Amino acid sequence: MNPARRAAARPARCRLATLASLVLAAGVAVAGCGIPTQRVPSALARAKVPFNLLDPHPPTTTTTQPKPSSLVPVKVFFSGKNSQLVPVQRYVAAPAPLSAVVDAMLAGPTNAETSLGLTTAIPADVAVLSVTSPQNGIVTVDMNTAFGQITGANSELAVAQIVATVATEAGLNTGVLFEIDGQRTSVPIANGQQVAGPVYLIEFLNVAP
Repeated sequence: MNPARRAAARPARCRLATLASLVLAAGVAVAGCGIPTQRVPSALARAKVPFNLLDPHPPTTTTTQPKPSSLVPVKVFFSGKNSQLVPVQRYVAAPAPLSAVVDAMLAGPTNAETSLGLTTAIPADVAVLSVTSPQNGIVTVDMNTAFGQITGANSELAVAQIVATVATEAGLNTGVLFEIDGQRTSVPIANGQQVAGPVYLIEFLNVAP
């Protein structure tokens, strides 16, 4: 080749070499700054893990709901056709103290029971103050003063309702002593007599179910 032509070609080759070097360097730079297509997971230091995630048994939140009282069926007595005592079922909270059973009777018949002809001889203002547990076969029932204001045939039937309700729950041979505001009182039985002592269901055979 002509010396002059070789001299002219040398700068061109240098420029090409320099350009190639720049392109290669740019490629390396782009490769180093680009978004990786795959990330290899690495272990996280324990100190950087939230403490609650390290607990194998994380705490749980529980809500305690009160358990509803269990109810038990009892029998109370109202007046039906010809003033005969009629047992009906009520539910009271266990263990069903006698006072709760008498209270259920004092609440009177439901609308449905009234439509069937059931009534009560005990006015709505009558309340039971206490009922003792059976002692030697005797239960004492303490009523408020409104109970003593029941008159006529209703007074006998009111006593019969209470005696039948208590005796059915405590035992058919249970005697009932009546008090008004803590004071012993006489009550009428089926033959019209006033009795101060214990009253038994057998004394109301004319209305007993």
